[in-house]
Amino acid sequence: MHTPLSITHIASLSSLGSTPEEVWQSYVSGNPFFSEKHNVKVASVSKKVEREIEKLQNENHAYKNVDRSVLLALLAIRKGSVKSFLPSENVGVNMGSSRGATSLFEKYHGQFLAENKVSPFASPTTTAGNISSWVGQDLGIDGIAIDQSVTCSTAMHALLNAIAWLQASMADAFVVGGSEAALTPFTIAQMKALKLYSSSKNKLACESMNFQKKKNTMILGEGSAIAVLERGVSEKTKAVISGYGFASEILKHNSSISEDATCFQKSMKRALKNAQLQTVDVIVLHAPGTVKGDFAEKNAIDIVFSDALPLLTSNKWQLGHTFATSGMLSVEMAVLMLQQNKFLENPFFLNVKPLPKTLKTIMINAVGFGGNAVSIIISKP
Repeated sequence: MHTPLSITHIASLSSLGSTPEEVWQSYVSGNPFFSEKHNVKVASVSKKVEREIEKLQNENHAYKNVDRSVLLALLAIRKGSVKSFLPSENVGVNMGSSRGATSLFEKYHGQFLAENKVSPFASPTTTAGNISSWVGQDLGIDGIAIDQSVTCSTAMHALLNAIAWLQASMADAFVVGGSEAALTPFTIAQMKALKLYSSSKNKLACESMNFQKKKNTMILGEGSAIAVLERGVSEKTKAVISGYGFASEILKHNSSISEDATCFQKSMKRALKNAQLQTVDVIVLHAPGTVKGDFAEKNAIDIVFSDALPLLTSNKWQLGHTFATSGMLSVEMAVLMLQQNKFLENPFFLNVKPLPKTLKTIMINAVGFGGNAVSIIISKP
């Protein structure tokens, strides 16, 4: 890292809540936050948030025609008071979604099949660039607005992109993150077709980091998570980005990674080298709750860290897999652990390493279909 980069603000909206206090209390409760929808377990936002989304739509008629993924992002930045944490100019936005305007696309496609015509809003409101554009407008930002989809590692790739822009002095701050609202019948059917979705009736239905499980246990969640990145370290700094790494691998199947997750091995090694570290205190795993995905990531960690295994944890057993948003929600979890100096355990994995007196460095992993792995290391300011 040429210039120190800081996370100066972070905001999220998920089944865990919509304020840092709510999110932290949900984490320490040790409970999953799942409900029933479309005959499966999902992780939805609360009824209170639903009312706030409705209020947002009533505030601006244009918001009645945008996708739920956009609305979740707009509500997250507002509830998180993101605008008040931004410099006055030279601010960029890089948001993304794995599935994009899922509910709107399904709605308009259904209309086309039934009536052989479609709404004039169909094209502009289902393009991939919707989230960053609307977020930028709501924040009053006139700088670069970038949207992308790198499946489940989308938000982490947004963070990587912001690092490059800030290091190149092409921006003074960047709003980065992801937003996903994919709890729709068609998306759930896709996950079922891949035989990834959990059929468990147990309370702990998503067995993220249960490395002995025999069945896939992924559960879908929805939400939006956003961070503000700036150059330097200041009184606003919540965490310092100490290192980053990324890698891809050639896949034999388009929905899996290799048995030893070579993409993760490379991304973690590059992040450690970039941070000039040999190890970290904690790793927040991607661990989606699938047999192959969880096991491959653990294999990669064992290979990279060998006998010096850090503390390991994950959060999808509580809030499900939020696709593009998941990496930034893991970053938020890591930031909260640093702030509270408290390690959040995973009920499916027994850490044998003793807890350090002070948590100083945390690595966050994310990967998506296509083997696009990202590893970010954050540290206490």
